[in-house]
Amino acid sequence: MSQDAAFDAETIDAGVRRWLERAVIGLNLCPFAKAVYVKQQVRIVVSDASTERALLEQLGEELALLRDTPADAIDTTLLVHPQVLGDFLDYNDFLGDADALVEAMHLDGTLQVASFHPDYQFADSAPDDPANLTNRAPYPILHLLREASIDRAVEAYPEPDAIIERNIATARELGFAGWDKLLAE
Repeated sequence: MSQDAAFDAETIDAGVRRWLERAVIGLNLCPFAKAVYVKQQVRIVVSDASTERALLEQLGEELALLRDTPADAIDTTLLVHPQVLGDFLDYNDFLGDADALVEAMHLDGTLQVASFHPDYQFADSAPDDPANLTNRAPYPILHLLREASIDRAVEAYPEPDAIIERNIATARELGFAGWDKLLAE
C-alpha cells in the first residue's frame, strides 16, 4: 500500500485477518497460531504512524502493554503499519531499531519482534523465490511475541526445525499465483 493511498483501518484489519486465517493458519505456516487466534489472544493494531519515529514510539507502547498484560488476555500482538516502511530495505533496517528498543526496555529474553512484509526477501534468495511468501503479509507487520509462549510451543511440537522446511515447500508448491488466489477477497 502506498503512503498516498487512503488509510482505512477496517479494510487493513480485514486483510490481515484474511492472511492469518487463510495463509498463516489455513496453510499451517505457524502451527501455534490457531490456538491463540481462536481464543482471541491475538491483538491486531493498525497503526496510523506515518514516520519511523512515530512507529517506534507506538512499538514501545505495544511492548509495554504486552509486558503488562497476562498472556491469557493477549498472547501476541501484530502491529500493522501500512503508512510507513513500505520499502523492504528500509523496513529491514528498522528491525535493528526495534530490537534495540526491546533491549532498552529490558525485555530481551521476555519479548521479541518477528517480521512480515509484502516484499519480504530472505538473505541470499531471489525476489521471485516463492519461499519468500512464508514471511510475506499484505502490509508491513511487526509481530510481538512472548518468549515463554514460543518456548512452550516449541516444547509441544515434535520437530520445530521442520516447520521452516515444510513452509518453504508449501510456498513453492503454491507459487505466487496460488498465493494471490488464496488471499483474494
